[in-house]
Amino acid sequence: MFEKFKVYETDFAGRPLKIETGKMAQLANGECLVRYGETVVHVAATASAKPRDGIDFFPLSVDFEEKLYSVGKIPGAFLRREGRPSEKATLACRMIDRPIRPLFPKDMRNDVAIVCTVMSVDPDCSPEIAALVGTSIALSISDIPWDGPISGVSVGLVDGEFVINPTAEQRKVSQMAVTVASTDERIAMIEAGANEVSDEDMYNGIMAGHAENQKIVEFIKGIQAEIGKEKFTFPSLKPDPELLEAIKEFAQEDVRAALDTDDKNIRDERLKPVYAKVHEQFDPLYPEQEAQIDECLYQTQKYVVRRWLLDEQKRVDGRGMDDMRPLAAEVGLLPRTHGSGMFTRGQTQVLTVATLGSVRDNQLLDGIDDEETKRYLHHYNMPSYSVGETKPSRGPGRREIGHGALAERALLPVIPSMDEFPYTIRLVSEVLSSNGSTSQASICGSTLALMDAGVPIKAPVAGISCGLITEGDRWMTMVDIQGIEDFFGDMDFKVGGTKKGITAIQMDLKIHGLTPEMVKDALEKTHKARNYIIDEIILKAIPEVRPELSKYAPKMLSTQIPVDKIREVIGTGGKVIQKICAECEITMDVEEDGHVYITGLDIDKCRRALDIIDTIVNDPEPGSYYNGRVTRIMDFGAFVEIAPGKEGLVHISRLDVKRTENVTDVVNVGDVVKVKVLEIDDKGRLNLSRRDALIDLDGAVPENDISDDRGPRRDRRPPRRDHGSRR
Repeated sequence: MFEKFKVYETDFAGRPLKIETGKMAQLANGECLVRYGETVVHVAATASAKPRDGIDFFPLSVDFEEKLYSVGKIPGAFLRREGRPSEKATLACRMIDRPIRPLFPKDMRNDVAIVCTVMSVDPDCSPEIAALVGTSIALSISDIPWDGPISGVSVGLVDGEFVINPTAEQRKVSQMAVTVASTDERIAMIEAGANEVSDEDMYNGIMAGHAENQKIVEFIKGIQAEIGKEKFTFPSLKPDPELLEAIKEFAQEDVRAALDTDDKNIRDERLKPVYAKVHEQFDPLYPEQEAQIDECLYQTQKYVVRRWLLDEQKRVDGRGMDDMRPLAAEVGLLPRTHGSGMFTRGQTQVLTVATLGSVRDNQLLDGIDDEETKRYLHHYNMPSYSVGETKPSRGPGRREIGHGALAERALLPVIPSMDEFPYTIRLVSEVLSSNGSTSQASICGSTLALMDAGVPIKAPVAGISCGLITEGDRWMTMVDIQGIEDFFGDMDFKVGGTKKGITAIQMDLKIHGLTPEMVKDALEKTHKARNYIIDEIILKAIPEVRPELSKYAPKMLSTQIPVDKIREVIGTGGKVIQKICAECEITMDVEEDGHVYITGLDIDKCRRALDIIDTIVNDPEPGSYYNGRVTRIMDFGAFVEIAPGKEGLVHISRLDVKRTENVTDVVNVGDVVKVKVLEIDDKGRLNLSRRDALIDLDGAVPENDISDDRGPRRDRRPPRRDHGSRR
């Protein structure tokens, strides 16, 4: 029944890689089942029989479908089925799309769909890497025109050594996570997150991944040679060479004059009469070919920009190759938010806003890995007005999710740990104006917003992009590319990092790949540029992290209690914790390891809650002090509850530093008062004194010399952290 069924095996970074094809999805143009360890991913590549009419781009779609059965989970959604792709699935789609897209014919308009279905997950064998390799195989053996194969690996840095496709345990301690895709000669894609690693370590890690890729590329070539189909032909939509040359000769000087400005608005206005003039001249000669004429005008602009760069070392806006556009930074723009920062680079402008929340604001995740919550979030929005368009907002697309994730990855290594700063942190980057490198501007804006919010980041982070122009063996790079250089160039190499090292990389290519020399040059240029941004722009706008949080930010205290005391703090049916929260007007989260996080708007009420927990966890001892609430009034004194279920008597003689005639002259039911434990009798009853607490803690002077049994003060509270003010 399965006459075409084939199995191919090889070793991939020390683990078995098995490829099965010819059994499943036999109506697809190309398919394979990838078994990497116990990870199983099915990949199908399909192309439409005819090109799509009326479009000027190659319609490629990549889907990475996470099936929760792959990890033995039932979806948590109401319908109990997988919903829209998770953020990680979207990032996997983009990671696969970037290296394969440049290898398709640029003039092909047939729809191509890649569907990667994750069916089983071995935590030590990345399903994303399996899907990338499977995509290369499915396309290589299909009849879809494609100039592959490629391979992809993940590179870690563990104990100073590079590790290819690290295991789950190795990933936890790795100093970097770099995905490298390669053709048989060049580096086709780089995506990285790193803990401030040096340029040298990053470069060597990329080269290690590139070398490993060559083995799998040769493996795929063997499969292709044996069962690969002949590639189908398609109607080319390249513009007529005679028409292109005629328009280039007719409009080249006008295009030069129109493009020669640093203002995108002026450039667009200047191009309108050029387009009108060309159509007036050529529409009668080439009827019903308006799209071809527009394409020729696009090619003419591309020709002009590339000739300027390659032949004259001239950029559209007059900058040198290593010069950045005018830069500006501001903080504290929004008075009621917890932190805000705006970063401007030429006509690109991003406003980032920071919001701090409690532990319960962590994002819950329902995916195929072991990450269940997320406390640091970065969201990126790019409304249509940022590029002068009028499209309605329909929520974030794949591009917005990808750019937000890139900025998040760049800042993650400098975010303080939960023990240092137990807040959930959300950043939102609003792109106000876009003319290239908005993702890198959002990195810079995020640093500003975090510092303005008082988040004790380890170091400022900046982002910058590097472009590339190639022609045969000639090539050159330029730093801080704007939109037109991105459109007509060959690369957008984005790097985020501190002065110490790299924290994130994302590389977009329009050519088949980069040489090692190109990668090294891009790393060197972006390092110098981000150092300048940090020293001359960011730190001049805000020299250091604000010493205190915004008065509108929630205040938080944290402590750790013994695990066997958690039940007492929560109480039967949650009665104790609910009572504490209601009485102190706070929210409280108790973790399984005994960490307790208290959040509220009033720091004194947070401290009161912490005192109550302290009293629950630690039995009162003579000489200790508490804030207690008056629960009952008697003629002879007041009963004060220092913790749920722990109540003591303050005798009328111990209510105040002066003589008291009536208890209600000093306290009433519901009042919170400071008390000192004088003694605990043989029945466990507490004798408390407000008078002694006032004398010891507030320095009150008594009116008479009432004797007491005060012993030495003992503060038995567990270590606590007050995160409302750090200085």
